[in-house]
Amino acid sequence: MSWFYSNLIRPILFRQDSERIHDRTLKALGFAARHRLLTRLTAAVYGTPELPVEVFGLKFPNPVGLAAGMDKQAQAVAVWPALGFGFSELGGVTWHPQPGNPRPRVFRAIKDRAIVNSMGFNNAGAEAMAATLAQWKQARLWPAHPVGINLGKSKITPLADAAEDYAKSFRVLHPYVDFFVVNVSSPNTPNLRQLQDKSALDEILAALQEVQDGTRGGRQKTEVGNPQSSILNPELVRPILVKVAPDLSFSALDEMLELAGPRRIAGIIATNTTITRPETGDPKLLGVYTQAGGVSGRPLRARSTEVVCHLYRQTRGMLPIVGVGGIFDAADAWEKITAGASLVQVYTGMIYQGPGIAREIVRGLARRMSENGFTSWVQAVGSDANSVFNGKKANEEAD
Repeated sequence: MSWFYSNLIRPILFRQDSERIHDRTLKALGFAARHRLLTRLTAAVYGTPELPVEVFGLKFPNPVGLAAGMDKQAQAVAVWPALGFGFSELGGVTWHPQPGNPRPRVFRAIKDRAIVNSMGFNNAGAEAMAATLAQWKQARLWPAHPVGINLGKSKITPLADAAEDYAKSFRVLHPYVDFFVVNVSSPNTPNLRQLQDKSALDEILAALQEVQDGTRGGRQKTEVGNPQSSILNPELVRPILVKVAPDLSFSALDEMLELAGPRRIAGIIATNTTITRPETGDPKLLGVYTQAGGVSGRPLRARSTEVVCHLYRQTRGMLPIVGVGGIFDAADAWEKITAGASLVQVYTGMIYQGPGIAREIVRGLARRMSENGFTSWVQAVGSDANSVFNGKKANEEAD
């Protein structure tokens, strides 16, 4: 982490309301993203070396991505590659516009380097997002790295109608991005996590698969530049990933994995935020952890790595995994990679470590590749999965 950010910038930012400073930062980044000179200057400062990875049919300039939640409204699409990220995940996006949960809804647990949030998928809706993405493309400011969309369920939509809700968003956003993430694991929409049940998730994925295959909405091509068109080109295939909760049991995760083949799941994102609270006797931390919402950051690191490792072992490394949760530096990212993740994402780490986090992690990963004698990325992925698994097993037996 840069001395300038840690000693001068972060203390100023952390004196302000979490969500308010987030909104101001995104506004500033959005301004930079719309001016090529500013993005070039940003890239000159924060650009990363190449560490290419190819996963689920997409080519990534490096394996470090921006997690969903940072750029919910696609405000700063063009700036993320300039900040060194190898991919970005926008959203979450729901079919219906919604304000999210009441404020305040974001809280910092600074000593634990954690955040508690109960945002509740606040966004302008899928059609508004499609219009924004079309504007970025028309302005020729679209990133060279893969861009994905995180899809959530609208709060007003009953669980019984969730599949159609996801499908509507998927249909209208399909022409604009490279991959999709089905978010059924956020703790901030009532009953959403019930959709992680195998039968409920199967219904959602079946609906998306139907749209993907062009059997819903017709088979004509989307009109160029018309973000409201719901008519897909059936030849365009977008990888669909599923984001899982760290609080699921391994048996529940195994049931979800049974859908990977039949429903063409391209990968798993492990994990979302946790509803578990770390033990602490610190009154300030206790005050934060009593707030509603999911915990991200350092307290999530170990559990998310365990989930990555379990998924990797269960699928024998055949299903790509994106590791997210408690990644603050190259050592954290390397832990996820060697446990079985092909890619990693950061969110809370960027808030605490600053805008240079992607550059620092990529440089550190390249150094660790060399130190371990790995000549290809696939050699690193899952190389320590057995050690992680055995350590977890030993801890469980000790308990």
